[in-house]
Amino acid sequence: MPSDNSWGPRQWAQNGSVRIAFDRFMPERDGDPLLVATGLGVNRHSIPDGFFRELAKQGFAVVRYDQRDGGESTHFPPTPTRNPITALLGRRGGAYTAEDMADDAAAVLDELGWGSAHLLGVSLGGAVAQRVALRHPQRVRSLTTVAAVPGDVAGWRTLRFIRVRTLGKFAKLKFPDTREGAIEAGLAVAELLSSPRAIFDEMSVRARLEDNPDSGVHDQESQSRQIGAQWSGPTIDTIACPALIVHGEDDPLIAPKAAHAIASKIPAARTLLLPAVGHDLPEHAWAPLVTAIRELADTPTRHLSP
Repeated sequence: MPSDNSWGPRQWAQNGSVRIAFDRFMPERDGDPLLVATGLGVNRHSIPDGFFRELAKQGFAVVRYDQRDGGESTHFPPTPTRNPITALLGRRGGAYTAEDMADDAAAVLDELGWGSAHLLGVSLGGAVAQRVALRHPQRVRSLTTVAAVPGDVAGWRTLRFIRVRTLGKFAKLKFPDTREGAIEAGLAVAELLSSPRAIFDEMSVRARLEDNPDSGVHDQESQSRQIGAQWSGPTIDTIACPALIVHGEDDPLIAPKAAHAIASKIPAARTLLLPAVGHDLPEHAWAPLVTAIRELADTPTRHLSP
């Protein structure tokens, strides 16, 4: 696990039979509640601690959690579809729904005693966060998505936002199910998702992966179940909370037009495009992103009680 000791102890939230693992950054400090949803397959340690530290400096009480089928949260048994690409194109998932995943976030809020919170979702977590805002609108003070697709699209419609060439490269990555395999897989994925305009710091990435050898980065079965979770709820144009849609200009996996598609549907949504950023959160993106999240959080909300 990462060496940063600023995190509180692991805690659990319960959504039916599913246990969701979460923890809080510097739990002794108060602040505006901010819940962070992580991306496809990866655990909650995948986002750099430095980014959370910057959020804390801006007055947020930060909690991160593992999606179901990721990290320490409940993992499901195999389903017939065990390939993420096939799962993406499928009409329905065999394990759970996207509504279930949205309810996981609400379960974490319940366990924390937070009636509402600001929401930040990265990659798959961005789509989940949009769905939380749709399914539990009174619990979302503001919504920030990073490198996400619209939360109301599924199947082949998602392909208009995804760079198929990069998806093909992912499909070719094969690593042993060992600690060393997880590190090498994480390194390969990190390089693949980085911006070609930024210097890829292999040494620092490897050091971070040594602290967090997450097998989820190449667990295609778990990723397939997450991708296969279909949404049947309302469309994102009914999201009423303040929203910030963030995307790296050089994202090699999800094209920036996904951000424009989301922002065009959510009323009064703001868009932030980050230069020299891929499908990741490099250090040079932290300051502008955290500043924008703080400004968004300070936007008055009308649909929440004081």
